Amino acid sequence: MTESPEDVADKLGLFGRIGLFYRQIVNELTKVVWPTRNQLTTYTAVVLVFVTFIIAVVSLVDLVLTKIVFWVFG
Repeated sequence: MTESPEDVADKLGLFGRIGLFYRQIVNELTKVVWPTRNQLTTYTAVVLVFVTFIIAVVSLVDLVLTKIVFWVFG
């Protein structure tokens, strides 16, 4: 029967637990599917367009609310 990671961590000292932590990080990073350059460019463009759109909407709402406040309070 294999031991769970918690049981192994309990038996290790401080530096052993730190080493186990970093080995687990590296192990998980090997499972990551990294995007290609083309995908990364596309995703970046989509994010920039979306952020620009949201900035425009928030700015428009701010302008309208500012006009309303100046109209109400003079």
